Amino acid sequence: MSIVKHTDKRSGVTYVYESESYWDKEKKQPRSKRTLIGKIDEETGEVIPTGKSGKKKSEAAVTPEQTKTPEAITDHVRLLAEKDEIISSLKAENRRLLKEKQEMIEALDVLLKKWS
Repeated sequence: MSIVKHTDKRSGVTYVYESESYWDKEKKQPRSKRTLIGKIDEETGEVIPTGKSGKKKSEAAVTPEQTKTPEAITDHVRLLAEKDEIISSLKAENRRLLKEKQEMIEALDVLLKKWS
């Protein structure tokens, strides 16, 4: 399972979902089921649990994973944000290294032409 953030373009509100992937045997394709956890408070960045909608589940059917506290969810969202920052910095470093590599290749081409 993973945590997915989705921003509604109309309202600008970012919702947080718990996504569970599974294999659809009939269609022979991967599918995912998303469960709404809450929305992110723009000021604090914390997850605010939203009311449940849709079909009500019986108390016996609730799993321990479904009883996560808002603090635990907020910690997961914060961890995801930190990982997003790391990914962004790694992508920037990758772009820089690719540019540096291209410059070195061009310099080598110039040297090879001088020697030829």
